Amino acid sequence: MSSFWSIWISVITLGSILGCYLLLRWCLANKTGVDEGDDMHHEFDGIIEINNQLPKWWTMLFYICIVWGLVYLVLYPGLGNFKGVLNWQSSNQDIRSLAESKAAVEALKTNGVVSQYDREIDAANEAFAPIFDAYYEKSIPELAKDSGALKVGQRLFAQNCSQCHGSDAGGQRGFPSLTDNDWLYGGSPEKIKETLLHGRKAMMPAWGDVLGAKGVEEVVAYTLSLSNRPDLDQNMVAAGKEKFSNCVACHGVDGKGNQAFGAPNLTDQIWLYGATDKSVIETLTHGRNGVMPPFKDTLGEKKVHLVASYVYSLSQGK
Repeated sequence: MSSFWSIWISVITLGSILGCYLLLRWCLANKTGVDEGDDMHHEFDGIIEINNQLPKWWTMLFYICIVWGLVYLVLYPGLGNFKGVLNWQSSNQDIRSLAESKAAVEALKTNGVVSQYDREIDAANEAFAPIFDAYYEKSIPELAKDSGALKVGQRLFAQNCSQCHGSDAGGQRGFPSLTDNDWLYGGSPEKIKETLLHGRKAMMPAWGDVLGAKGVEEVVAYTLSLSNRPDLDQNMVAAGKEKFSNCVACHGVDGKGNQAFGAPNLTDQIWLYGATDKSVIETLTHGRNGVMPPFKDTLGEKKVHLVASYVYSLSQGK
């Protein structure tokens, strides 16, 4: 954080506390011209207003909160770049900035430089590592039939994958459903685990400048005919079939795709970005870029093994 923003945050924070103190002092001062306990000459519905000060217990509590806030800001981070006299931190980001290797990080931990985050992670790993080790010894098809393993895999999926694929793994526009048998890179246990570990980068090139607007519409007409779309202009379909030669390198001559490239099958009714003419024209004109992030470093191979088992189980029997 720059010095300017550090000072800005500190001024705003301390100014707010000072403002609370001054407001309290102002409220405690009697500016009504009426002695404490006397009638304020305000009456409504039989209720008479008396000039009473703020309750002492409430006032003392307010003072205690102000003092507590100041003590906290001295001990812990809260004033810009000032880290507090206890040098406490919730994450290990600053620790890792001090060391360029895992060995250096471990050395810092050994010397007592450790964050709360690191302590919690170490405690969790110590407690749950035997469980993940036991599951890792089993194959993915075996775990796909293990209700206990699937519960763990489902929770890991909900924490890391549901933002894109949905809590039910049904997918959404641009993010494939994981509950069917339509797989871009393959649905075997090995391929699912490979995808999770290393991620995927998909790229559909833009053909708008190459084919032109009419050429795009013709190729779209032919592409839609592969999935038996009715009411298509057969002249457009025929013209598009000739231009489809630009697409066969990835999607194949028959349009059934290629899992080695992640090229989707164009002959079924499953469309990642929508099956309307407008959506397919948009895809062909401007291209698409999809990224599946790798989870090897985030979750580790043993947790990925469980997530892969859960994902694999979703499409079995479909």
